Amino acid sequence: MGNRNHYVDLVFYHSILKCFVLIDLKKEEAGYEDVGQMNMYLGYFENEENTEGDNPPVGIVLAKEKDDLLIQYAMHNISSQLFVNKYQFNLPDREELRKVIEMEINKLNEEESNNDK
Repeated sequence: MGNRNHYVDLVFYHSILKCFVLIDLKKEEAGYEDVGQMNMYLGYFENEENTEGDNPPVGIVLAKEKDDLLIQYAMHNISSQLFVNKYQFNLPDREELRKVIEMEINKLNEEESNNDK
């Protein structure tokens, strides 16, 4: 684009979802520029690489760290399927994983009950 080369780190095609899955890996903290870069990749793939019957691509930015508030504002009004998260070098043990899953389920239940009010 614009006589410059741009490269996303990993590109997959999900045959069940019928969409490209783009993954960008970051060695440091994810920033607003990473959100913008991934959104550019998503726009390119949707306009130039998708064929008839394909769904819009999904973008994932995996970074060493992320500032939730910064990412929230960086993604304001972005309607594409773009996700930013931290990666882990080691999987948690079974007990840690159970606690995280329970915490997420509780959060979802609280959000649902707040939305019902």
